[in-house]
Amino acid sequence: VAAAALGLAGAAPAQGDAAAGPGAVVGKVSYYGTAFNGRTTASGERFDAAALTMAHKSWPFGTRVKVTNLSNRRSVVVRVNDRGPSTPGRIGDVSLAAAQRLGMVNAGVVEARLERVGPAPAQRKRPS
Repeated sequence: VAAAALGLAGAAPAQGDAAAGPGAVVGKVSYYGTAFNGRTTASGERFDAAALTMAHKSWPFGTRVKVTNLSNRRSVVVRVNDRGPSTPGRIGDVSLAAAQRLGMVNAGVVEARLERVGPAPAQRKRPS
């Protein structure tokens, strides 16, 4: 299943769910297939389907996120490196490696909880 085209989604905030707990978001998550391998993400790095990464509409690049598949309770921690998804009603796209750990490859789209577990690294100023 190919999710959204890399880097084409806007930066609208995701909708929260009171049952998700503070700072958590619940909604539909899909995944990027291998067809996106090597394409440049919105963060400027190359997409790697074997890496544990995800696209999110507004969370800062580098943010670490615990994604939990609510149908089987499997979780994985990923890093935000792209913007998306562009498909309405979805709150994130994960890499193929993350989808495999979540047990969602056959389903393609699952209900999931996203929880920030680590901030994005601080931006370093480059010497002038």
